[in-house]
Amino acid sequence: MRITTLRTERLELRPVRDDDIDRILEYRNLPEVNRWLLHTEVDPVSLRAVWRKAAEDPDDHSVAVTLDGVVIGTVSLELLDGMGQPGMPARTEALLGYIFDPAYGGHGYATEAVTAMVAHAFDRLGVRRITAGCFADNLPSVRILEKVGMRREQHGVGDSWHAELGWVDGYTYGLLADEWRRGTAP
Repeated sequence: MRITTLRTERLELRPVRDDDIDRILEYRNLPEVNRWLLHTEVDPVSLRAVWRKAAEDPDDHSVAVTLDGVVIGTVSLELLDGMGQPGMPARTEALLGYIFDPAYGGHGYATEAVTAMVAHAFDRLGVRRITAGCFADNLPSVRILEKVGMRREQHGVGDSWHAELGWVDGYTYGLLADEWRRGTAP
């Protein structure tokens, strides 16, 4: 079930449109944002191609996050098959990511949007497990994942390549649908 629109108390999460790309690039290419991304600066043509491809992929549930009609971030959710054990149900795992305009930081918008996407994945898409990763030094991202209820499952020492800093520590977070539904997430 592809997302058409999700609404939270303050936000709307909807598919990314071509006319959103220039706005996304305004914050996406800020040094304080792309510092924490695997792919640093991107150009409009490349980013437009990535979002068009995502829109055609039935396993990609990525959205633009809007506040009063202004795109303030994106949340990505990609459905995945598990590790390939025989008989494992397909598309029961998901990889979560997000990018937000730092001008809107400190108001809980990213946490609100990520929480809505996690709920959608578990409640509507039937996902069993969600994972997310970040650089260990990206404290705003760490706070979001932990506020959403995700558990830090791995602290990879020197396992993540950072464009400016070289090899740095990375964290992997996870959350199970059962924990989410019972309200027992860490």
